[in-house]
Amino acid sequence: VVSGTREEMLALGLEGSANKLGVGIVKEDGSILANVRHTYITPPGTGFLPKETAEHHRKFVVELVRQAIKEAGIKPEELDCVCYTKGPGMGGPLRVCAVVARMLSQMWNKPLVGVNHCVAHIEMGRVVTGAKDPVALYVSGGNTQVISYSQERYRIFGETIDIAVGNCLDRFARIVKLSNDPSPGYNIEQKAKEGTKFVELPYIVKGMDVSFAGILTNIEEVAKQKLESGECTVADLCFSLQETVFAMLVETTERAMAHCGNKEVMAVGGVGCNRRLHDMLTVMAAERGGTAHTTDDRYCIDNGAMIAYTGLLMFQHGHVTPLSEATCTQRFRTDDVLVNWRKDDAAPIPAPKQAVWFPAGPEATAK
Repeated sequence: VVSGTREEMLALGLEGSANKLGVGIVKEDGSILANVRHTYITPPGTGFLPKETAEHHRKFVVELVRQAIKEAGIKPEELDCVCYTKGPGMGGPLRVCAVVARMLSQMWNKPLVGVNHCVAHIEMGRVVTGAKDPVALYVSGGNTQVISYSQERYRIFGETIDIAVGNCLDRFARIVKLSNDPSPGYNIEQKAKEGTKFVELPYIVKGMDVSFAGILTNIEEVAKQKLESGECTVADLCFSLQETVFAMLVETTERAMAHCGNKEVMAVGGVGCNRRLHDMLTVMAAERGGTAHTTDDRYCIDNGAMIAYTGLLMFQHGHVTPLSEATCTQRFRTDDVLVNWRKDDAAPIPAPKQAVWFPAGPEATAK
């Protein structure tokens, strides 16, 4: 079957912005034909560095591409485009996927589409959950943002001012020597279920933004003192950290929902898999007469299918990345992307405008 003769288009997506390497093949209706992934896992107490992570991606990427094509039951000539994560992410791993995408594009004579990693999480969440116009809480190891769509952009209403919530959790897992397999966040979530004592930690919300660096510094000191003295357990600290940082995120997300007039909220990104976070969002949304959406680890965690699906949406609406511009970048804001595949008429009725007080002018004073 030659590209362009079918009713439905196909795309292959490469994701490798951090320690997960994924290759996905997706139809334009969101049907996932293949979504294979391989994770670079380091020993307990350590993180993953760009150089070693890039070496992992180089080792497995060709194998994963072959596996994805085999699982999808297609031939390369049936694809309509090759999509890859342009950014944001870690430089070394991103470059591996960019190089492979350029190679495949030239081998198979297919157009390239560079995709924003954050936008891909949102679009994958929307197609999997069926959410129409949700406020998106994007939480991962590298990003923490509260996002809502308006006028062909995903607008950022609040974000972290230092480290991401996932980075905070991962680094705490290193402090208490929790395993990185399958992920530090998952092991914190399981350990937190055993916690019985709440240890008070800093709660840092600044307007619509949040901060996690101070919480991490504080809990590191608390862990040294209280674990040694037997005042609390590792499970208690996992429980306390989760409750604190998730409450901060739910608070800012609720304010965004109120401001935008949205009735739906959706958690995306690796931390979005956390059931406790989902439960908290569900309660908040229900109190507002709304609905909370989330996906499981197949789609919340970095994967190639989300890049393929978003890239295909972009390709259908005129986005193509010339080979000379098929680079990658560690900094690529969510609101930098023109989201011309969504229409403003799909958005809810705006919330009523609030009265704004301002000082009276000289003419008012004269009266």
